[in-house]
Amino acid sequence: MKAMILAAGRGERMRPLTDHTPKPLLPVAGQPLIVHHLKALHAAGIGEIVINTGHLGEQLPAALSDGRDWGVRIVWSPEPPEALETGGGIFQALPLLGLEPFVVVNGDVWTDYPFARLPAAPAGLAHLVLVSNPPHHPHGDFALATDGAAGESGEPRFTFSGISVLRPELFAGCAPGRFPLGPLLRRAMAAGQVSGEHYAGGWRDIGTPQRLAELDRELGAG
Repeated sequence: MKAMILAAGRGERMRPLTDHTPKPLLPVAGQPLIVHHLKALHAAGIGEIVINTGHLGEQLPAALSDGRDWGVRIVWSPEPPEALETGGGIFQALPLLGLEPFVVVNGDVWTDYPFARLPAAPAGLAHLVLVSNPPHHPHGDFALATDGAAGESGEPRFTFSGISVLRPELFAGCAPGRFPLGPLLRRAMAAGQVSGEHYAGGWRDIGTPQRLAELDRELGAG
């Protein structure tokens, strides 16, 4: 099973930290945020990882090279300066990801989620890891039914963690260019093709310098 880490975003809300450093390279507990993902994926037996790059993208391969220091093999998927959004970035990388389901992880979150528990072959087109709603996102993104189906409506509602398993078929009919992932997930949900799980462990959306500093203090204290 392969994985893709999304690392092409500009990180506007993280300025001025991201004026000179891509958000995934910002340090947390003494190492770049993205390295936490590399280590966790390696621990789960996922060794082939695609990483897209955009803003200050040349810094990522300069820092991580081919990934051998963390026991993985990184393949890079460079994007134009304006980046391709989540959907467009994944679509561009599909030839690198192959024909089987693959893991996707947002490069600007921190989590202790055990990637080994992800389904290697979800029944539908996507499987989403959902988390309890943080204070800055109280209404969540998607509902999770008792049978594990994820949808737009219903209760309880949770926040999308940025961790998922996707089938390449989710992108059927897409064309190269800039587009978001959300509409594709919602279309698949309407067809009953998205499952989900609620993870109650550690997770943080590193959306502001303040959240980054708080997480750094927490992990340092731990």
